[in-house]
Amino acid sequence: MAGPTGGSGPDIAGDDRVNMAFIALIVAVATIGGFMFGYDSGVINGTQDGLEATFNLSALGTGFNVGAILLGCAFGAFIAGRLADAIGRRTVMQISAVLFIISAFWAGAADTSAHFIIARFIGGLGVGAASVLSPAYISEVTPASIRGRLSSVQQIMIITGLTGAFVANYALARTAGGSTADFWLGFPAWRWMFWLQVIPAAVYLLALLVIPESPRYLVVKKKDAQAEAVLSKLFGAGAGARKVQEIRASLAADHKPKFSDLLDPTTRTVRPIVWAGLILAVFQQLVGINIVFYYGAVLWQSVGFSENDALQINILSGVLSIAACLAAIAVIDKIGRKPLLLIGSAGMFVTLAVVAWCFSRAALIDGSLHLDDQTGLTALIAANAYVVFFNFSWGPVMWVMLGEMFPNQMRGSALAVAGFAQWIANFAISVSFPWMAATLGLVVTYGFYSVSALISFFLVQAWVKETRGRELEDMTG
Repeated sequence: MAGPTGGSGPDIAGDDRVNMAFIALIVAVATIGGFMFGYDSGVINGTQDGLEATFNLSALGTGFNVGAILLGCAFGAFIAGRLADAIGRRTVMQISAVLFIISAFWAGAADTSAHFIIARFIGGLGVGAASVLSPAYISEVTPASIRGRLSSVQQIMIITGLTGAFVANYALARTAGGSTADFWLGFPAWRWMFWLQVIPAAVYLLALLVIPESPRYLVVKKKDAQAEAVLSKLFGAGAGARKVQEIRASLAADHKPKFSDLLDPTTRTVRPIVWAGLILAVFQQLVGINIVFYYGAVLWQSVGFSENDALQINILSGVLSIAACLAAIAVIDKIGRKPLLLIGSAGMFVTLAVVAWCFSRAALIDGSLHLDDQTGLTALIAANAYVVFFNFSWGPVMWVMLGEMFPNQMRGSALAVAGFAQWIANFAISVSFPWMAATLGLVVTYGFYSVSALISFFLVQAWVKETRGRELEDMTG
């Protein structure tokens, strides 16, 4: 059978029998996983002073504590597809919600760096699974003509989660008088930053009870009557029955998927479509976006901004990111995926180069870097323009394309490999940043991200094929 995104709703968006209210409910609930993805990733931004003071961390130790979640994400993404094939998409998303709750309690209560790392790894398992299954689940219940827009909602929810974490961190730090100051019940504010995420995680767990299991999974498990009931509620009785037959026929033609499907049967080399997926997955991280989201507060403080100002800048970046994602949703099914990627690569190359130039003008005062007012403003504008370019392009488009670009037979295996690569790249960039910034300097560090954006432009031109408007069943390798 195909992997977790092995089917799609019929392309009947114009049919008045399509239950858009039900589809909207499913998308809304499924993308709470994206919100948790963003919140669990962004909550670390603003807690690092507390972590360093509590656990006596070095620069590399800080990087590993920040990046521990990403190793969990890699493994969560790698196993989520096959686990969802075995026990169901919704069930795995419910497990993810439970992992978010466990991680939030434990991370906030951790008394050693080792305990904190374990707690964040557990949360990462949930994030990785949600990052793969939320867009995959959506692709199985939406018409092809609007699939890109609805799948892009995932990125908006990721950024909304990040922004929610930034707002919560800012409010807690401001109320307590600093992230390391004591807050409610005598615990420092940075611990409450983790504990607060129990609330959205619990909402996610409860909300998952109101949406159905994926109809494709139900057909795989020979529960055709249940699958037809779900599809009929989505697309109308006639379309529901017809789609069950289409899914059943495609499963009969498939052999059991295996990782060797990623290789060309003639040359035994990795298929070009798999390389394209890996390029998208890895370069989305090599451009350094999560440095802004994980280390933004520390970064801006390092060049002269106060903690309060740095946390407010994080919120501004989050709001601009949401606006950029909304713009991407408006055009992704009109102009296509590849043009957005190319626009994003070019824009990120220029804006990151400007940020690197600004940091080259920083002065060392009392052992700390400082930017003059004009250069600081330029760096702030360029950094936020970079965030806008990313979230107009590579942010949502990468997840959309990974969920739809692979042929049915290899989709589960290819998505597992690409998802694993994406999170490992995220881990490498995030863990290396404190060391790179301290050893090589911010100029070289941001110069590397800028060059990566330039390289991504040419790789997209050479390797990535457009997928706009194509049914998932029609994708070829």
